[in-house]
Amino acid sequence: MRRALELAGYGPVTGDHARVGAVILAPDGSVLAEGYHRGAGTPHAEVDALSHLAPGAAAGSTAVVTLEPCNHHGRTGPCAVALIDAGVARVVYAIDDPSPTVHGGAERMRAAGIDVVSGVMASEAESFLERWLRSVRLGRPWITVKWAASLDGRVAASDGTSRWITGAAARQHVHEQRAAHDAILVGSGTVLADDPSLTARGDAGELLSEQPLPVVFGERLVPAEAQVMRHPRGFLQCSGHDLPAALDVLHRRGIHTVLAEAGPTLTSALIRAGVADELLIYVAPILLGGPYSAVADIGVGTIADRTRLIVVSTTTLGPDLLIRARIDRSTT
Repeated sequence: MRRALELAGYGPVTGDHARVGAVILAPDGSVLAEGYHRGAGTPHAEVDALSHLAPGAAAGSTAVVTLEPCNHHGRTGPCAVALIDAGVARVVYAIDDPSPTVHGGAERMRAAGIDVVSGVMASEAESFLERWLRSVRLGRPWITVKWAASLDGRVAASDGTSRWITGAAARQHVHEQRAAHDAILVGSGTVLADDPSLTARGDAGELLSEQPLPVVFGERLVPAEAQVMRHPRGFLQCSGHDLPAALDVLHRRGIHTVLAEAGPTLTSALIRAGVADELLIYVAPILLGGPYSAVADIGVGTIADRTRLIVVSTTTLGPDLLIRARIDRSTT
């Protein structure tokens, strides 16, 4: 299973799919074949592994998979049926598939006489697939909220200028985070004020191979001359003020991860709505003062109602500090 999780890590981070790995073992425990899912529309990990074997070579084997084999016809056929047809005798997987349209592969294989074992290294698989699993279970994208601020919590100077608060290393890390999410979310006010390109770029300014879909939230129209109009993936505007409805639209489009690089208003709305799954806070060793705080009203009227954070990690990026944190749900 550990090897299957390693194989799963080779799959693309973004896209409407889970990263899954599979290992086919002979009755004597030797490895017959390995596979992983290379993205939406490509063979699933089990089928990828079986494709490396001659017909009949998998008879009596054990398939070790990081996620319950699927039981539905999508862009590809059911993996449960592929394993049954291949003559696999035993299937070991880590966690059940949470999607009601996909779940059921285990029962189907058991009904066909296959010995099915689940829960092997389940905690490791849950951690590995955390973002995708949370998105499927909650019916909305995983949302990473990012901001860059001075040590006194300001995102701009008193005159509104904000470029650049952090150094080159922190800014490049942000571009890598953009490439690791399906979409990037900003408010229409940010588009009008900053005219961001919302692309993921490398050290030399080149476009990275993976680009997030820009999503503009708000009623104000995006100007025809705005940089986002020239984004290689186009952009999506979610008009209005209904945040849950906008997230539902994104989820139905197969978007499982969103990086929010919004201003204080939208950032605060995401936190206040309880949909900020992770915070990436880039802190520069500078003081700015002034009115432009990173977070506005999040519904804290008194100190007893303060929102507590759990710091997951701290990382030094040149002169800056990256704090990766989660909201402490046990106190909300």
